Amino acid sequence: MRLPERQLAVLEAASATDERTVAEIAAETDLKPETVAGAAFDLAEEGLVEVGSVTDETLELTDEGRAYVEAGLPETRLYRAGLDAGADAEPVSMGAVIGGADLDGPEVDIALANFARKGFGSVDDGELSVDPDADPDADPEATALAALADADGESRSAADIAVDDAVIDRLDSRGLIAVAESVTRTVTLTDDGVDALMTGVEATETVGALTPELLASGEWRDAEFAEYNVEAEAETARGGRKHVLRRTADRVKDVLVGMGFSEMEGPHADADFWINDCLFMPQDHPARTHWDRFALDVDPMEEIPDELMTRVESAHRDGWGEDGDGYHSPWSEEFAREVALRGHTTSLSMRYLSGVAGAELEPPQRYFSVEKVYRNDTLDPTHLLEFFQIEGWVMAEDLSVRDLMGTFEEFYRQFGITDIRFKPHYNPYTEPSFELFGEHPETGEEIEIGNSGVFREEVTGPLGVDCDVMAWGLALERLAMLTTGAEDIRDLHGTLADIDFLRNAEVSY
Repeated sequence: MRLPERQLAVLEAASATDERTVAEIAAETDLKPETVAGAAFDLAEEGLVEVGSVTDETLELTDEGRAYVEAGLPETRLYRAGLDAGADAEPVSMGAVIGGADLDGPEVDIALANFARKGFGSVDDGELSVDPDADPDADPEATALAALADADGESRSAADIAVDDAVIDRLDSRGLIAVAESVTRTVTLTDDGVDALMTGVEATETVGALTPELLASGEWRDAEFAEYNVEAEAETARGGRKHVLRRTADRVKDVLVGMGFSEMEGPHADADFWINDCLFMPQDHPARTHWDRFALDVDPMEEIPDELMTRVESAHRDGWGEDGDGYHSPWSEEFAREVALRGHTTSLSMRYLSGVAGAELEPPQRYFSVEKVYRNDTLDPTHLLEFFQIEGWVMAEDLSVRDLMGTFEEFYRQFGITDIRFKPHYNPYTEPSFELFGEHPETGEEIEIGNSGVFREEVTGPLGVDCDVMAWGLALERLAMLTTGAEDIRDLHGTLADIDFLRNAEVSY
């Protein structure tokens, strides 16, 4: 019998009486483990060896678990602080005990959640009592953490540290240990393998590919070519591709350019004047506080036309036009010049409509942008701290809400979305105003996808615009949710992005 050198080496290293691991054979033969595994499977197909597998569960401390080994579990520290405070004799105020236990932040909730569960005592009406007969030193969870810490960073199995599965499950759920499964391959000689070795096996050098040199020399006639299993599973080769959100943005730009729009661009950090004041947003509006706004510690913006500043201030104080009334609220030029990260790309619209950005302002005009904005929102499936906004406006004579609704219906139709719904809304800068909603293709849930309206005279008047301007801000990520079926905006980008989803998601239109 003739076998390739690597297969012969594995066959000779295998045993008929003991299961030898791939790692052991690799160490003995000086072959790579993956080479040994491949040769073993080839030999198994010839019936010369049997390949088995053993699945082991390994345990390793997380950073939090390692910290608790050194400082003690929060519930144990709470128990000992309670003893020191005399809570074994009579209830003691929780505040005093927590301070003595050196618990901070989430550790307080962790301690309280596990204190009673382990029988250390009870908490009632803000007072803590401890059971003097409890023995935290015998706590199996603390014992297991200490045993893993003694492993000097090496993974261990539950059997190695003699811990019940229930304790392992509890530590895993608390995030104090990491549980992983590893598969160990074993190789055992079969009777046919023993017979082959007894009768003699010769090594032959195999050729992986037919080369010009083999053809020219004629050596191909005597060469032993390696067999290829074209049905064997192979590692998936993944090439680079454009991010699904960028592809959606590019498609949005193509659609809007096709509808006759020109693209705007401008600074991410801008003066509050452009971000809010030009939009007739009062300076004491809650959205202009630190709760929603990311202020920057930089010099105020000086390059704002003085005449425009005066007209905008007048609109805020006294209104604009014959029926204007204004807010009669405090207005500060110093605040208007402060710089912050833009909360919407409407700051670009203000720059373009005022003529500062050098745009053509003879109606009719159409402009758009697909740019990032920043808001101090709470993270959830439909909100991020930074996201992309599809900004747009149309300037023309005698525009109406019907024109605006028709623009949206045409835009979303390009993405296969024909069930847009409109809801009346209030904005300080548009009248009339309405929000847009679309139905998620997977959940059927109705989600808000944009806000729009016709700019008020208090916005367009100070900018020097004397005709109608309809405008909108649409959410690019939510459009991507409708076109890809993503149920969580964080699947699209950010630290929690679903890589498999991004690899396979397509922009449908």
